[in-house]
Amino acid sequence: MSSTQPRPVYVIGAGPGGLAVAAALRARGVRAVVVEKSDGVGASWRGHYARLHLHTTRRLSALPGLAIPRRFGRWVSRDDVVRYLEKYAEFHELELVTGVEVTRIERAPGAADAGDGAAAGEGAGWLLHASGGRVLAGRAVVVATGFNHTPRLPDWPGRDTYTGALAHAAAYRDPKPYEGRDVLVVGAGNTGAEIAVDLAEGGAARVRLAVRTAPHIVRRSTAGWPAQRTGILVRRLPVRLVDRLGALTAKVSVPDLTAYGLPRPESGLYSRVRQGAIPVQDVGLIAAVRAGTVEPVAAVEAFDGAEVVLADGSRITPDAVVAATGYRRGLEGLIGHLDVLDERGRPLAHGRRTPAQAPGLYFTGFTNPISGMFREMALDAEKIAKALARRLGVRAEARRAAAHLPDTGLRPVDPPA
Repeated sequence: MSSTQPRPVYVIGAGPGGLAVAAALRARGVRAVVVEKSDGVGASWRGHYARLHLHTTRRLSALPGLAIPRRFGRWVSRDDVVRYLEKYAEFHELELVTGVEVTRIERAPGAADAGDGAAAGEGAGWLLHASGGRVLAGRAVVVATGFNHTPRLPDWPGRDTYTGALAHAAAYRDPKPYEGRDVLVVGAGNTGAEIAVDLAEGGAARVRLAVRTAPHIVRRSTAGWPAQRTGILVRRLPVRLVDRLGALTAKVSVPDLTAYGLPRPESGLYSRVRQGAIPVQDVGLIAAVRAGTVEPVAAVEAFDGAEVVLADGSRITPDAVVAATGYRRGLEGLIGHLDVLDERGRPLAHGRRTPAQAPGLYFTGFTNPISGMFREMALDAEKIAKALARRLGVRAEARRAAAHLPDTGLRPVDPPA
């Protein structure tokens, strides 16, 4: 890649995290190029099920520099999230390369010996190996490929011999293909709970929800106060205190569903969050369980022909199984050789922090906080941009002139008509 401009910072992934970082970098006079393997922005959001809405409010989900339009409502739909991301890339005039997949990231020759301050030098930085035999040279790299990257389907005994229809929740779009059918949804997280309700309301003959560990259920909003704001307020408090507060709140706001097969969790809400389990926001699950249209059952242990064997020893014969069993980050092939991932495949450093063994490599969007993922990605974007601008030696008085940008400060503004 020949250019009279300095080598860019490459941002991998054109989802909300990647777009937010690119906009924040551009506002600081740092050239950022977003590389996306699909043919447009927001690919993951385009593939989600039709019913999905943000569980965080419009006002607290905007990315730096552009408010989400008021007409999208308080809880923004999947399609409107995509529209917002498209407008965001256009509004900030982001450099976006689509249809190119980055498959491996390596330190550039000489970078390992050049030291921290040499990221802008000729012999320093990173090389990105991409589809079509491309090799891209960048001063720094921000990985924003997404928390929900690669569908994870458990290797249940007998899974390959199951005679019913088995699909991961990533392939679920709407209930129409399941009308009149007996469906088992596996996994009682937010995705599984919402898909189960969608199926029950969309004409499935019977819907069961396989639960391994009873989830914490919270109201999305109580008397106009969104659960997200509570998450923001308590996330810095001691875990045991938040656990107690959560238990008290649940007793007041969430009915006991033990008689319906969904008991209250034994472990505390925030203790579960720290382990990676986000509370289920109620968008119809409580009513569906009480009405019997969604039936909680034991966890799946195995498959046996047409039957599904549950943890309590019972056997059921659903026509179809939808596995809402989570995702992997899928970073091993990209950066596994750099020793920057933990035992669960998650980055050791996040946000403005860069790994000591890989200076100039940043990550965003790989946490799932109770304060809202969009909100945290917006905050991370500002922090990463500030850290990178300082690292690359971009002077504050020259940054806006270099980028030909007005002094917006990336404060939310009204979107153009």
